[in-house]
Amino acid sequence: MQKNNLKHFFHLHFLVLIAGFTAILGELITNSSVVIVWHRMLIGSVLLGLYMLASNRSFKIDFKFFLKYSFLGLVISLHWITFFEAIEQSNISVTLAMFSTAAFFTSFIEPIFYKRSVVYYEVILGFLVVCGIFMIFNAEFQYLKGIVLGLISAFLASLFSVLNGLMVKENSAITISFFEFISGVFFISIFLMFNNEFSSVIIDDLFSLNYLYIFLLGSVCTAYAFMASVYLLKYISPYSLVLTYNLEPIYGIILALIFFGDNEKMSLPFYIGFFLILFSVLTNMYIKKKVNK
Repeated sequence: MQKNNLKHFFHLHFLVLIAGFTAILGELITNSSVVIVWHRMLIGSVLLGLYMLASNRSFKIDFKFFLKYSFLGLVISLHWITFFEAIEQSNISVTLAMFSTAAFFTSFIEPIFYKRSVVYYEVILGFLVVCGIFMIFNAEFQYLKGIVLGLISAFLASLFSVLNGLMVKENSAITISFFEFISGVFFISIFLMFNNEFSSVIIDDLFSLNYLYIFLLGSVCTAYAFMASVYLLKYISPYSLVLTYNLEPIYGIILALIFFGDNEKMSLPFYIGFFLILFSVLTNMYIKKKVNK
């Protein structure tokens, strides 16, 4: 039993490492943020669709659910677009530092949808997050656009996770994600057509290194990572899963330093601000676990 638990523990951390590697691929891929997300969601939806066929899952859903999933598809696509654009406008370290504020946003969004009051310790920890953001903002002002886009991305990720948590009660997570991805492809396609940029999604050489990165993003970092995390929920509590995924910015920043070296080295105030944000997030999760017990 302990051996199985250890296996699932390492599998979970491997998934978090993959999540951190997403930012590395975002830096390596030469296409625009919109095109990256279009391909990511298309590849993800195709692979999830094939999985649904192989496991005899039904594609039939009520129209009202389809509309809800479509809205969430728009939210997650905007989250990914702003995430990759933040990397483009700054670097991986700044983007992931801002992305780590998602839990901070969740602590204020969740009470609205779950109809509970904001508790005092969330306000205190939220203040620490604001202090961390302020330190990063002052230390890395030249990356202002990336900081703002990173915060928007974190907010959208938080909104998506809260709303998706409500949707999972109505249908399976894989079915919901399939329709979210399909909807995301649809909305991005409409945007590109209105801007006469749809031709930009066409990749001239499918066997290029650039498209290999895109395929890894859509398959390993999206479809596989998602299905594997759903599978792990059979053996690991949702709390442990969420808590471990909060390590994604740390994994991502370490990977960025390994892959890109000096381009990702930041000032001391940046790392102090990042530590404040991460400390508040992990403390919040720890207190919640104690309160739930």
